[in-house]
Amino acid sequence: MPEFRQNMVSKEWVIIATERAKRPDQFLQKKEEKKSTPPHREDCPFCPGNESKTPASLFSIEKNGAWTLRVVPNKFAALQSHLTTERKHEGRFLKADGFGIAEVIIETPYHNRTIATMDPEEVKNTVMAYKERYIALSKIGQIDLITIFRNYGEKAGTSLEHPHSQIIATPIVPPHVRNPLYQSQLACDAFGDCIYCGMMDEERRQQARVVEETRYFIVLCPFASRSPFETRIYPKIHHSSFTSISDEELMEFASVLQDTLKRLCVGLNDPDYNYIIRSAPVEDSDVKYHHWYAVIVPKLTTPAGFEIGTGIYINATLPEQCAEFLRGVAIQ
Repeated sequence: MPEFRQNMVSKEWVIIATERAKRPDQFLQKKEEKKSTPPHREDCPFCPGNESKTPASLFSIEKNGAWTLRVVPNKFAALQSHLTTERKHEGRFLKADGFGIAEVIIETPYHNRTIATMDPEEVKNTVMAYKERYIALSKIGQIDLITIFRNYGEKAGTSLEHPHSQIIATPIVPPHVRNPLYQSQLACDAFGDCIYCGMMDEERRQQARVVEETRYFIVLCPFASRSPFETRIYPKIHHSSFTSISDEELMEFASVLQDTLKRLCVGLNDPDYNYIIRSAPVEDSDVKYHHWYAVIVPKLTTPAGFEIGTGIYINATLPEQCAEFLRGVAIQ
């Protein structure tokens, strides 16, 4: 029997369409869809030896005289840092110059690695770079929101296959981000605590959707998952901003992130995915009512007319089954 499920925080609804349900193993990607990738490409602007094809590094990590990670301005950014943030009216319409900052984290010199297959040190360097650049960007007065994300594979919208993540800083907090903040603030006003912390307590009590739990993090397929194998990583210690976590927590986050992506890679044969680190806007970096987290969305289905028309997503696979499947994936 199909059922509606509501996201505890955003109040958005999804439909779990059990009458058209698919087993988790039915999302296994065909091997022939993934081509082999060389460790180095002469025409790749992110590969060693091609540094002149990118802007100068904003941040880098080196080992034995060579870089192992670089952060560079996005050469083809949709937003530009030299513009103003002034808003202007054009009749009844509102517009503003496209001010913003876009950066690329080149995660490794090796063209053919992914977060799932990198050395653990490379993943730790990547999340450390996230934090370093987030802190630097948050000090720029016009910036209100900093979004860290990774597009992996063509279905996820990547344009270059060399392992990389992106950071985009904007002077605008859009409704898509603002609404969950508003809902969590209302819940905190009513009940006096963080709704995310309460949600994690309930997930740990039920256990059905928990994939992994470590000292500092819990990994789960949320109760109101919008798509198959949507997976979230929540810090167990309350932090509204990603930058507030300790170095010890950051290192464990790198390990948990890699393990989670390994489960998806091994279990589903390396699907395309997006992941996003959802952190509070800069002005809300230390509030009681928000809680940062990372969300991973494998690109296994495509939203259709009903989803686009209503905003209610149809998920044909129970998150409980997805979590059970991921728990059973051997990643060592």
